[in-house]
Amino acid sequence: MPALDPGSTALVLVDLMERIVALPLAPRPGTDVLAASARLADAFRDAGAPVVHIRVERPHVDTQPPGSELVPDLVRDGDHVVVKRTIGGFQDTGLHELLAGLGATTLVLGGIATNLGVESTARAACDLGYELVFAEDAMAALTADEHRASVDLDFPRLGTVTAASAITLDGPE
Repeated sequence: MPALDPGSTALVLVDLMERIVALPLAPRPGTDVLAASARLADAFRDAGAPVVHIRVERPHVDTQPPGSELVPDLVRDGDHVVVKRTIGGFQDTGLHELLAGLGATTLVLGGIATNLGVESTARAACDLGYELVFAEDAMAALTADEHRASVDLDFPRLGTVTAASAITLDGPE
């Protein structure tokens, strides 16, 4: 895969919250997804490219369930956090305006669950005209079949599916 331009590429990580990372996931545990996502985030920061974290909050409740914050140490200074109240990351969140303000036209996506939050966010991003890259090993779902359906059937129609280690950026602008 060719190196991506850090001036027009953003990393978007979906729902890497303590309670979600701790679920029984497939084809890999949440800790593996978290490790791959953290490596990607470090590479993006090193290249001067934005990192955006999306987390979900349940609507119409006074208190969120325990573990509803992003995993400790995942968010660093300069990263952006978007709160969603639907499955996808774009509905009424300001994500599109944030990304446009950052100059992002290409998104690298990872997170949990592959077939829910990541795919819903990806579909909206595609509709909005973003180029998409999917870091397959920075994602998991509740079952391997759900993960594979997104990665093998849906994501290739929306963008490029690759390993996180194959994603590189040109370096600081």
